Amino acid sequence: MSLLSIHNLHKSYGDTRIFSDINCEIGQGEFVTLLGPSGCGKSTLLRCIAGLTDVDGGQINLGGEDLVPLPPQKRGIGMVFQSYALFPNMSVAQNVAFGLRMQKVAKDESEQRVREALEMVELGDFAARYPHQLSGGQCQRVALARSLVTRPRLLLLDEPLSALDARIRKHLREQIRAIQQELNLTTIFVTHDQEEALTMSDRIFLMNAGQIVQSGDAETLYTAPVDAFAAGFIGNYNLLEADAASRLLLRPVNSRVAIRPEAIQIGGVGIEGTIVSHSLLGNVVRYRVEARGVQLLVDVLNRSAADLHRDGQNVSLAIGADAIREVA
Repeated sequence: MSLLSIHNLHKSYGDTRIFSDINCEIGQGEFVTLLGPSGCGKSTLLRCIAGLTDVDGGQINLGGEDLVPLPPQKRGIGMVFQSYALFPNMSVAQNVAFGLRMQKVAKDESEQRVREALEMVELGDFAARYPHQLSGGQCQRVALARSLVTRPRLLLLDEPLSALDARIRKHLREQIRAIQQELNLTTIFVTHDQEEALTMSDRIFLMNAGQIVQSGDAETLYTAPVDAFAAGFIGNYNLLEADAASRLLLRPVNSRVAIRPEAIQIGGVGIEGTIVSHSLLGNVVRYRVEARGVQLLVDVLNRSAADLHRDGQNVSLAIGADAIREVA
């Protein structure tokens, strides 16, 4: 059963349409990610759900209640932004307790809930510190605790990790996912980072130009993109026009083709090609190979330096039939 239902939602600024005819259902306890390029409407959609931005038409129902006429503080929604928005003159505990003060929660209960929220984000020993005494990752965890302490029906996360370095970002996204699963908290997460979306989500809504172009679990979006945009945005697909695909595969192809770089194998009997360049991406080596007048990206596990292919080396490529997907 869905907790959040959105029907025919519209939003424009003057003559500029942000999104239109947004329709989706999100179930209790689901972690859903809105993924897409900058300007596609994902953050505006999140703000409309929170009540921070008015909608021009449509319905937003949470637990059977229409949210559109309600002010933000009456919606039972917690929200964490990219900027921490912590009060610099308040301690960590006071920042976390701020929402409870607005709800006029009794002092004893408030203190207990603040302690629980800080323990949940592993900041129990930092209650008396002030924001200027914390790192960026710690400040973002305080902002998360401040949203969790009010026990929201729905948690909205608007690119909360984008300002953090890679190591802290990875740790914090694992922590957010663990807390969300522990609380069975319905969560909508906005990002333009495909790795975050693929690793954290139960379902992904891929957005472009104000539309949800594809939705599904991570495996579906990665292995079965519905069109060229989906293939180009997720997974570094090789996108070939019909004539280039026909030349490469030596058979007629009538539409654009997408081929995942890790689905192409180097070695054995296959398509003759030459390595143009290579890039080391940690555990993966990405080769650029020219074959039959077509340049392809080929991803190979970086097992050892002895296995590396040098630029200019002639190689053969094997491309399985199941790795080739025709896209609109």
